[in-house]
Amino acid sequence: MNTQELIDKIIDLALLEDGHDATSSAVFPHDEVLRAVFLAKGEGIIAGLDVARQVFDRVNPSIVCELAIKDGAPVHKGQTIGWVTGPAVDVLRAERIALNFMQRMSGIASATAQYVLRVRGTAARILDTRKTAPGHRVLDKWAVRIGGGTNHRMGLWDMALIKDNHIDRVGSITEAVKMVRTSSSDIPIEVEARNLEDVKELMEIGVDRIMLDNFSLEDMRRAVQMVNKSIPLEASGGITLETVRDVALTGVDYISVGDITHSVKSLDISLLIEGAS
Repeated sequence: MNTQELIDKIIDLALLEDGHDATSSAVFPHDEVLRAVFLAKGEGIIAGLDVARQVFDRVNPSIVCELAIKDGAPVHKGQTIGWVTGPAVDVLRAERIALNFMQRMSGIASATAQYVLRVRGTAARILDTRKTAPGHRVLDKWAVRIGGGTNHRMGLWDMALIKDNHIDRVGSITEAVKMVRTSSSDIPIEVEARNLEDVKELMEIGVDRIMLDNFSLEDMRRAVQMVNKSIPLEASGGITLETVRDVALTGVDYISVGDITHSVKSLDISLLIEGAS
């Protein structure tokens, strides 16, 4: 299933959850047309505009969306984001769903942009994780890209990530890597290292990426020196806005941050009918 098919299913499920708008259907004549404006009620990076447009189009293709800015643009409180014009009942049915997508995606993009700003001037790139809203991963990770971050694996299928549970089960890193290569020879392999001895072993067998899991800053620096750019290094584990720059300055290639998707604060956005009292 491709990305657009996944997005279509997410939108369809959201519409199914809401069902028929009994309130708007009772209050507004079927043929009444309204124009409404999207307003930012906080500061951040806007994301999800294209998804919102798709929501309105799914409800009624005659609804016209006019956007004043593009995904990835900074917004401030009170700024106009765009307008929608169309049958009142249909605009209002789509309103909350479109806002939900925009608010969450904008929150993720805004949080990601903060981390990206903190590591500016270093070689490190900010990665997301699989700690996404169930069923919404394609949107969460899209928002990370809009915010300037880089996507880690999309699921369990596009990269093998050998972690401590796998290693403990078979007895060694080398054996776990061998088993994954035998089973899935066509996907990249990343391995979680718990200490510098693990890093040394991984250098000897060769993998596509090494995850430095909960390493101290000093051990990260030592790992960077040991590997000497021969294998990309990813720092992971409890990294925050306050610590991310120190981590980046150790010389790692990637820094994975779960907070940008699993603990995100949505950006407040409203849709107001123009001319309403």
